[in-house]
Amino acid sequence: MNTTFLFIGAPEIMIILLIVVMVFGADKIPEIARGLGKGIRQVKDATNDIKRDIAESAKSQGLDTDFTKDIKKDIDTFKGNIDDLTGPIKRNK
Repeated sequence: MNTTFLFIGAPEIMIILLIVVMVFGADKIPEIARGLGKGIRQVKDATNDIKRDIAESAKSQGLDTDFTKDIKKDIDTFKGNIDDLTGPIKRNK
């Protein structure tokens, strides 16, 4: 079984890990991973803060922020209508 991640196979990942160990050393890898984790967490927190600020700003101005639910409901209804219309056509093939 060939596992791929972002179009990179298992052998390529092993080579990359080997190069990382050779360049940084085994004792630096946990420190680097910890730093990457903190950085990713900060980006995620900042993104959530921005989303929350936008939602609060929209609510304070009286804007409806639940319009996506209405759009999704309309799309689902439309899909159902299309399926009802094309159902007999698909079965006759």
